[in-house]
Amino acid sequence: MGKNQYVVRRDNGWAVKGENNSRATTVVKTQKEAIKIAREIARNQSSELRVQGKNGLFRMCNSYGNDPCPPKDHK
Repeated sequence: MGKNQYVVRRDNGWAVKGENNSRATTVVKTQKEAIKIAREIARNQSSELRVQGKNGLFRMCNSYGNDPCPPKDHK
């Protein structure tokens, strides 16, 4: 499984960043464009995509890895 991908807000647009990377993979003008790029990377790496909203909180998370279906109960 590859690195989880994050879409985060920047002063000059939206960044796509791999988990624990110190630098962004790319910075684009729109959140929609950043999500498209991050989704493709997450699919290729069988990882997760997490999207930050304008308020700084994460608003969306999608997994493209090997999740059990149905999910296991965590007790």
